[in-house]
Amino acid sequence: MACFFLKVLLVGVSFSGFLYPLVDFCISEKTTSQKPNIVIILADDMGWGDLGANWAETKDTANLDEMASEGMRFVDFHAAASTCSPSRASLLTGRLGLRNGVTRNFAVTSVGGLPLNETTLAEVLRQAGYATGMIGKWHLGHHGCYHPNFRGFDYYFGIPYSHDMGCTDTPGYNHPPCPACPPGDGPLRSLGRDCYTDVALPLYENLHVVEQPVNLSSLAQKYAEKAAQFIQQARASKRPFLLYVALAHMHVPISVTQSLANPWGQRPYRAGLREMDSLVGQIKDKVDHTAKGHTFLWFTGDNGPWAQKCDLAGSVGPFTGSWQSRQGGSPAKQTTWEGGHRVPAVAYWPGKVPANVTSTALLSVLDIFPTVVALAGASLPQGRHFDGQDASEVLLGRSQMGHKVLFHPNSGAAGEDGALQTVRLERHKAFFVTGGAKACDGRIGPEQRHDPPLIFNVEEDVAEGVPLPRGTAEYQAVLSRVRVVLSRVLQDVARDNVSRADYAQDPSVAPCCNPHRAACRCQPR
Repeated sequence: MACFFLKVLLVGVSFSGFLYPLVDFCISEKTTSQKPNIVIILADDMGWGDLGANWAETKDTANLDEMASEGMRFVDFHAAASTCSPSRASLLTGRLGLRNGVTRNFAVTSVGGLPLNETTLAEVLRQAGYATGMIGKWHLGHHGCYHPNFRGFDYYFGIPYSHDMGCTDTPGYNHPPCPACPPGDGPLRSLGRDCYTDVALPLYENLHVVEQPVNLSSLAQKYAEKAAQFIQQARASKRPFLLYVALAHMHVPISVTQSLANPWGQRPYRAGLREMDSLVGQIKDKVDHTAKGHTFLWFTGDNGPWAQKCDLAGSVGPFTGSWQSRQGGSPAKQTTWEGGHRVPAVAYWPGKVPANVTSTALLSVLDIFPTVVALAGASLPQGRHFDGQDASEVLLGRSQMGHKVLFHPNSGAAGEDGALQTVRLERHKAFFVTGGAKACDGRIGPEQRHDPPLIFNVEEDVAEGVPLPRGTAEYQAVLSRVRVVLSRVLQDVARDNVSRADYAQDPSVAPCCNPHRAACRCQPR
């Protein structure tokens, strides 16, 4: 494939798995000092209430809480979608799924990924002179040119999709439990519908599978070590760097290392939260020891907790979506209720981002792309429209102005994938479709279409429990504005340069380092 030959031409030096393109490393200190290093850490399925600084009942995020006290905490921050692939595509493009083409998750056997005509944040920053690295979950296509090494990242170490999408020898906690990979060369098994196939979970370093199945018990420490290595090597090269760390935590299965104090004496989810917090703390410590004051660190989540996993799901805090709960089903991950997309967010940059500040600005994961591009002194790609906005004035403490409007797409619940079914308009929120997600009790919310929509005042009713009466002046005034902004964005999308993802599947593209062995087993390199 053409992209493989291109990569061979670009790669000049490889050591410790760190691939450097053929670029000039002799950049002056004056030049590098003008460009901040960027570290983006994305948690998986973490609830808004899982951050102790947000929710007093949570006692397991000491490092993140300290980072919040030293930086800025955002309490009205939202994922761009409520499930994995669409949320990550929006982070890396600044565009909703209706524009970038990613409206649902990719599979183990997916041929495609994030459309190749979409420009990623890594591609923009690499063009601006940055060393770019990614560690963790990709989930935007692993076959051929969709691999992270061909989407702007000089270095990649991680799992190509969610870590419940393949078997391991250390399966950890899941609900319902899933078995370990078959031993030796045993036959493949027919697993339950909540467990994936016996193709083992692969761990990549750049283009190579280095371990299959992954040892989940040691994965967090490997991520910490690879992050520290990348930061050290990028810093030594005198280049600014972008490091994107997409954590396995807090997605199931939850695996806890023995290094934690008494992990089995507490709820597995809490132990996993402590492990995640420790990993974030290690990355922050490396940043502080290597480039403190020159590095902007942004922590957030891809979507809310997966309610059907019961006690292995996180806390939505006060955002309980009680209207939906009364109907049955989940108001969390996959849905457009606050529990599905309102996520923890903390920004840290000593000397730049003011310390111990809580921001109420309405912001989104969509804003990461334009904000980081602006901080890096780069330019947005031409010929397309963006849904995110540059939030650097908010980050630097000079403004509290966020979005007036956010659009929340369907992310696997009721309705059409990617459709803008919910509109946040300042303090109000309008739902055109509800239901479709499974709760812990197994009930799926009934699909209900609302025209005119349900409208809530989410400042006064954070639980989204009682919609505004349709006959009131407040409802009618909000409704007319909602219809206008929704019509405008749909017209804008229709005029935009939009992409379409290829969701075709082919079993032959599933990562497999040894097809002659059951579960594709191979020894770690």
